Amino acid sequence: MKSRFQWFLLLALTLFLSSCVHVISKDLRIKSDSTVTLGQVRQNPNAFKGKMLVWGGEIIETVNQNDGTTQIEVYQRPLGWREEPQETTASEGRFLILADKYLDPYLFRSGKKITVAGEILGEMIKPLGEMDYRYPILSSKQIYLWPEYYYRPYPYTYFDPWWGYPYGWGGIGFGYYYFPHYYHYRHHRH
Repeated sequence: MKSRFQWFLLLALTLFLSSCVHVISKDLRIKSDSTVTLGQVRQNPNAFKGKMLVWGGEIIETVNQNDGTTQIEVYQRPLGWREEPQETTASEGRFLILADKYLDPYLFRSGKKITVAGEILGEMIKPLGEMDYRYPILSSKQIYLWPEYYYRPYPYTYFDPWWGYPYGWGGIGFGYYYFPHYYHYRHHRH
């Protein structure tokens, strides 16, 4: 019994510590300036050339260039303590990531969350709707693409009377639901 408890405690501690790890390397975090905001850089990108920053947000578009590089347009979001872009309406605008290699647009598709550590190269002015928009360009040193999480409610209840067996919870059970086409039915009814 004691060895099971120790194994469980070790597993729980490992999972807890792995969830506390930063996604950007310590070396790059130390070199980056967390006081510089996207709003400041957008006003005068050339004044921040060479500055190392960690930014993140949601991918708008990924475009592979003829020279083998990849340009990613990102809608900026504030970062949490692990550098994960937060689900919030707060944003200071858009920026571009320039990666020095091919990145698959399917993996780096619109809507996915991304965190990047990189150096300010300057700016690029591109049309956004009917206006010209000033995009700061960040040359990537490290990119982290966040995994997607799905929540699926279930249409039928499943009761498991042996849940927890043999550790003392057998017979209590629990229920959950399964709706495999919940999104389709809810949002695409005719």
